[in-house]
Amino acid sequence: MNVDMTLRLRIVSPEKIVFVGDVSSVTVPGMVGEFQVYPNHAPLISSLVSGRLVYDPVNEGRKEMTISGGFVEVQNNEVNLCVEL
Repeated sequence: MNVDMTLRLRIVSPEKIVFVGDVSSVTVPGMVGEFQVYPNHAPLISSLVSGRLVYDPVNEGRKEMTISGGFVEVQNNEVNLCVEL
């Protein structure tokens, strides 16, 4: 996959680093509903609620996990998630 069409995703919890790698998209449970982040997304910071976190690693199948809240930051094709598992 073209690197211009990917996001660098970092998922961390207070206990551990959950995932670091390139993905094609990320879906998170925002305060006013679920939203997706794709390459070249506008910068944002948002709090997250309990729900499903879904991401599509490059050259791997879709992965998902349940979170109980957290925060997301999106900037320059980097997505940083600090979540409670």
